[in-house]
Amino acid sequence: MRGVILAAGRGSRLNGIANDSPKCLVEAGGVTLIERQIQALRNAGIDDISVVVGCQADQVRRACGHGITYVENTQYGQTNSMYSLWMSRPLLYEGFVVLNCDVLFHSALLDDLLTARHENALLLAYREADQPVFGDEEMKVKVRCGRVTDMSKAMDPAEADGENLGIVKFGAEGAAVLVEIMDRLIDAGGVRDWAPRAFAEFAKTHPLHAIGTRGLPWIEIDFPEDYERAVREVLPLIEANQASQAGRSWDGRTERRVASERRGAIPSRHQTDPALFADAS
Repeated sequence: MRGVILAAGRGSRLNGIANDSPKCLVEAGGVTLIERQIQALRNAGIDDISVVVGCQADQVRRACGHGITYVENTQYGQTNSMYSLWMSRPLLYEGFVVLNCDVLFHSALLDDLLTARHENALLLAYREADQPVFGDEEMKVKVRCGRVTDMSKAMDPAEADGENLGIVKFGAEGAAVLVEIMDRLIDAGGVRDWAPRAFAEFAKTHPLHAIGTRGLPWIEIDFPEDYERAVREVLPLIEANQASQAGRSWDGRTERRVASERRGAIPSRHQTDPALFADAS
């Protein structure tokens, strides 16, 4: 399994928080988002990592370091995330997990996705009954019997069961199907489409399962208020959980095995009680 990080965009809506750098280089706790994602992949046992660069590509390469395969989207200003993923298609055929570079997340979420028995799956934050309805920015997802049936920002919020985190995996067979779908969409002129456009098309003909976040902290950073919340609330919750695990000497593969063994006792619905975080791993 390969890890693919989509990091070509500029992130202009952050209004200078990244000091005119790409948003993948925004720092949380003194570490850039993309460095955190690379470390999470390696901790999960994924050493084959590709990064799709675009805006200030050399700067992003320096932050990522050696041992990374780089794909450059020189058309990042006129394209979107599906095009970036499509550009990496020769690397996808053995199966992959793709991450949007602007997501700060608890590493156990990646473990949950990778150890899920389903070949093709995405991480989903289910909407709670007391949660405000989704707005225009959320990538909304409809789920039936544990499978994704639709995904779109334009979806009627009343029909959405949850929000896509931007972390999705495909097995080898699913990857081949997805590449064919992206080929067709790109040929039809969909260079400005989000990657979930292709995922939604995939779900029409092949099972794409939803893996709930079970209350673990995460946030997508698009706007200054997202960044402020990430630093003020989300990162401390992540670090508190990691501190509770200090002294454990597990490697990434052992953590994935333990997470898989525990899954039967962990609720799959999205939970929001921070008190749960200390015991969830």
